[in-house]
Amino acid sequence: MKILHSSDWHLGQSFFTQNRKDEHQQFLDWLLQVVEAQQVDAIIVAGDVFDTGTPPSYAREMYNRFVVALQAHRCTLIVLGGNHDSVSVLNETRGLLSCLNTHVIASVLEDPADQVVELKDKNGDTGAFVCAIPFIRPRDVLISAAGQSTDEKKQHLGDAIKAHYRSVYDVAAERREISGKAVPVIATGHLTALGVSASSSVRDIYIGTLEGFAADGFPPADYIALGHIHRPQKVAKSEHIRYSGSPVALSFDELGTQKQVVLVSFEGRTTPVIEALPVPVFQPMAVIRGDLDTIEQSLKAFTDTAATTWLCIEVTTQGYLSDLHQRIQAMTEDKPVEVLQLRRIHERAAASLTAEYEQDLSELSPEEVFERRLLLMDDATEEEVKAELRTQFREVVSGLDAGEAAQ
Repeated sequence: MKILHSSDWHLGQSFFTQNRKDEHQQFLDWLLQVVEAQQVDAIIVAGDVFDTGTPPSYAREMYNRFVVALQAHRCTLIVLGGNHDSVSVLNETRGLLSCLNTHVIASVLEDPADQVVELKDKNGDTGAFVCAIPFIRPRDVLISAAGQSTDEKKQHLGDAIKAHYRSVYDVAAERREISGKAVPVIATGHLTALGVSASSSVRDIYIGTLEGFAADGFPPADYIALGHIHRPQKVAKSEHIRYSGSPVALSFDELGTQKQVVLVSFEGRTTPVIEALPVPVFQPMAVIRGDLDTIEQSLKAFTDTAATTWLCIEVTTQGYLSDLHQRIQAMTEDKPVEVLQLRRIHERAAASLTAEYEQDLSELSPEEVFERRLLLMDDATEEEVKAELRTQFREVVSGLDAGEAAQ
């Protein structure tokens, strides 16, 4: 039994000013090639199929065409709703796609049994059971009670999510026992597990007041396919609990990570063989940092006219440069590049930012973090503006503190 674990496609994403339709289509075409070459039995997409709750029509068409194309490969598709996905958008084609060997679980369902999917292998035999668990919203699993402290809310919500996982897993384990087959049980999820490394393109999804879900809250599944975090990684040093990551870089700070999908192979219920399959780069992207002389030298490396590279340029300066955009434009006008993000960072701010990255956020107060971010503003920014920002920040913090004290 071969399972391909992917997540966070974000179809329909607009990257600064750029449409990513061609890039995503190339990924989906490549994915079909992998399914054929590896004889994959099922694909699990662990949430965030679309980038927004109202995806453009071309993104929906791309998704539907992929489902149809997959039928030629006798491969099951399981799609889980993510925090970016609209439940109604995913559900509008759910019934139709169920006729195309596709299971869509857009939200938590009332009956846990409806979230258990039986997977068949190429011979039509039972090959695995999947606990298909999407992004969990607090109202899906918890009834709030008045008078609870913040810590109590966290505890109750964590317990409720854990109980939901257990209820779905128990159904899957029972069905496996009834089948009489030694096959794996696979679980899914779209959430933040404690201790993972995120990126700037990941929107925090604090479920209620729960910042992260502890790995010991997952059921004893044979593999746990997670989504939401865009950098591929293991959870709690466990080989079988993984984020596959996004297949394309969704922000410039993801460029240092090799994008991948995860191929999970089972022989019966033995320990799975897990292989990361690198995803090709379909759109060149790069970050250039330094002073203007360094950036000009770095730009000389861009000579391939076959593809335009999207750039983030971070200019370190000692003072404000009123003609920075014009200088960068002159440096790049004859290069196969397109500057999507241009940032200027004062040298003292760059040093502060480096120190911030080296320091755990838990060591800083909200006010200290805010002051460090102010350092990144242009020197031309009026002190009156910064003072007003400080005032507004203090008002927001005071309002949050007052609201928490009232709960």
